[in-house]
Amino acid sequence: MEVCVRLFGLLLCWLVVVPVVARVRHPVPVLWMMPVGSGSGMDNLTAAVAPAIRLALQDLQRRPSPLGNYEVQLQLLDSQCDPAQSLKALFDTLWAGPRYLLLLGGVCPSVTALIARALPALSLVQVSFAPSPPSLSNRKWYGNLFSTVPSDRALNQATVKLLQRYRWSRVGIITQEGPRLSELKKDLLRQLLRADVQVLSAESLSEDACSSLRKLKDSDVRIIIGQFEEDSASEVFCCAYRLNLFGARYQWIIADGGAAGWSLGWQVSGCTANGLLMAADGSIRLQSRQLSNTDTPGVSGRTPQDYQDSYLRELIQEGSKVSPLHTFAYDAVWVAAKALSQVMEAVKRREKYSILRNISVSQEEVHKMLLEAVKQTQFEGVTGPVFFRNGERMTSLELVQFQDSSAVLVGEFSTSTQQLRLMKHLLKFKGPGPARDRTQVLVRQQHVSLLLYYMVSSAATLTIVITLTVLFLAVAGRQRRYDSAAVRLLRSSRGSQDELLLLGVLLSSSSVLVSGLDGASLSSRTFEFLCSVRLWTLSVGHTVGFAVLFTKTWRVYFRFSIRRKQQEGLQPAGCLLLWMLLLDAFVLTSWQVLDPLRRVVLQHGSESAAAEQDVIVRPYSEHCSSSSMELWLTAVYGYKGPLLGLGCFLAWSIRTVPADPPAVSSKHLTLSVFAVTVFSVSGVLGSLLMSHNPPVHFCLTSVLILCCNAFVLSRMFGPKGGELQSEAAEGEDEEQLNQQLKSQTAQLDEEIETISVQLREESESESKLPLTTRGGNDAGEVRQVTSSHVAQVCSDRKRSSPHGINSPDRVWRRLSVQLPILHHSYLPAVGGVPASSSSLLGSQEAFVHHDLPMTTSTSCTSGSTQLQPRYC
Repeated sequence: MEVCVRLFGLLLCWLVVVPVVARVRHPVPVLWMMPVGSGSGMDNLTAAVAPAIRLALQDLQRRPSPLGNYEVQLQLLDSQCDPAQSLKALFDTLWAGPRYLLLLGGVCPSVTALIARALPALSLVQVSFAPSPPSLSNRKWYGNLFSTVPSDRALNQATVKLLQRYRWSRVGIITQEGPRLSELKKDLLRQLLRADVQVLSAESLSEDACSSLRKLKDSDVRIIIGQFEEDSASEVFCCAYRLNLFGARYQWIIADGGAAGWSLGWQVSGCTANGLLMAADGSIRLQSRQLSNTDTPGVSGRTPQDYQDSYLRELIQEGSKVSPLHTFAYDAVWVAAKALSQVMEAVKRREKYSILRNISVSQEEVHKMLLEAVKQTQFEGVTGPVFFRNGERMTSLELVQFQDSSAVLVGEFSTSTQQLRLMKHLLKFKGPGPARDRTQVLVRQQHVSLLLYYMVSSAATLTIVITLTVLFLAVAGRQRRYDSAAVRLLRSSRGSQDELLLLGVLLSSSSVLVSGLDGASLSSRTFEFLCSVRLWTLSVGHTVGFAVLFTKTWRVYFRFSIRRKQQEGLQPAGCLLLWMLLLDAFVLTSWQVLDPLRRVVLQHGSESAAAEQDVIVRPYSEHCSSSSMELWLTAVYGYKGPLLGLGCFLAWSIRTVPADPPAVSSKHLTLSVFAVTVFSVSGVLGSLLMSHNPPVHFCLTSVLILCCNAFVLSRMFGPKGGELQSEAAEGEDEEQLNQQLKSQTAQLDEEIETISVQLREESESESKLPLTTRGGNDAGEVRQVTSSHVAQVCSDRKRSSPHGINSPDRVWRRLSVQLPILHHSYLPAVGGVPASSSSLLGSQEAFVHHDLPMTTSTSCTSGSTQLQPRYC
């Protein structure tokens, strides 16, 4: 077998070299190192590349201008892809001679790595047409190695650029086992780490490719980077089809560095051709550019398409397969030829025109000149512009996407500028856009909408306005000088406690206005201040309101449910309300000082799927909380809960007894206590259950607070409003009656004055006549008659006829009518008498005022002088 291999190598060398040697005048020997034979694992690789090498030599012979009088002479060296055998064969060849300056080829990474390190010591320059592994990127150690194929480092750079373009930061890697691909994987991991890309899982293709892909799926990998050869592609995509690792949620990036497309049409066990194409559809492959996309002839005089046609004809004649490296081998021969011819001409000129005769250029100097010539190489080849930077070929990498069983060029990566150019109009993704590297979580803050806040705040403002109106009437009524119907009504229901009840309703309603404000529109400091304000207003308002209702209920209960002899010892102390306020203030102050409320962001565990695929919405909210929130809430509920229960018990006990004052019945008081209890418990439960949803929490708690306040206002102050209207109506009727009585009094006063004047005139005329003795008074005694109205009336009654206008009966009748009218008219000036009390005018006691001054008058019957009121 070994003999056959050697014979094949000699035959190949003869086919390549002999047609050229016959006409070479100044041969330039070049070593061609390639694996030959089945032991290398790369069957017919040399045979597939040989037609490209032959075409390059023929084109060099046809266009001698680049080489002048020199001709490349190749010497085949079988590397066997074994570092030891390759190194031994190289030393034997160099020992046997002739003197070699350049080494062509090197497709085995292990052999290339070993020989490249020894090139400086051997004074050799190597031009390879295989991709250089990332481990050979150190130019201090491998400065004599050049490759016409882009390095694997450039492949990984293009991969990272593509990830960064679509902001993919979580990837998975699956790599085929092998020396080159293993190094490619290590370099990719280093570059991903520098680019801050997280590698969730890095698997190797073992005997079962599906197990490796299953691990990627279990790690929730969405962006999969594959590094495998063509022979493993069908197996990988078959497993991807079985595991459903394709479609809109996944993106495959194949970075193998090959230069030819894949053929996925052949069937794999368990997968059809359509299944393979479906799994590979949409995947992007990064590959080296095999042919230039220009139609301009290059340095060889051939266009890229002309060269490919010639190569395929040669290949068909020999019956070999297409090698992905044939174009790079063709350009590698031209690199070697141009560099060697340039050095040979330079050496010839130096030897010919040097001042010192018979002095040849040293091998070391020739080596340096050749190394510099390769670095400065620049021409247009069949693979595009050929030039090197730090020993690496600068060119463009192609991004090819599989679309409906065809490969479409969708982008390029320039290794010289490190820029990625994508043709987005050609890119096609399965979903509405590029796949996401993870399930996208949209963090969305839940806050109270402005419309809801305005609606609830309007209701709270209306409640506050009503409460302030009632409170103003209560406070203003207490300061009025004269009692009116409204004042008497408020006083009859113990106005001071009603004012406290209104104050509690006002505070609790005010807490609604600040509870709807959240951190979306407020700073942290303002938000924390409003947290304290809401806590104080709500808690103090609830305590004050319930304490007033509790005190009223307790008073009624002990007045009607306990025996009279036990009332004094069992009645609550007057400072019960004060003690409840002090206890509430103590707990709130301790809470505020020891563990103040802070702004806390609450991430809600529930996740709702959005309309867009592979996107979920995770809501969060900002609320007020403290370190020991549960402890403080337990303390608050601990002393308020029993009081609510006791208040309900007392309210139930007095539901049928008459209340004092009668303006508010016991039924209304009972309903108010039960309403406060029910709304309080409902508010606590709703607040705890709906804390994750701020709009619902705000709406529920606000509605419960406002409904409770509205119910208390309607039950406790609604009946009083009805009586207030009744008293106001009666007051208007009384005012009208007083006006009528005043007008009648004025008319009577005029009549009385007229009568008094007439009586005075008659009295004066009679006083001029001689008085006779009456009643047996023989002494002729004259009795002086007083000028008072009563005396005149009494005197006229004795002497006038019973039918005269000034008869005593008629005068008394007029006075009996006038005096009650005067009394009824003037008493409202010092307080007023309700119309309902007009019946009192019929009794004599209604006109008796014991504090009126007493005057001296003459009795109508006896004529004696005695103390009597001014009116009889």
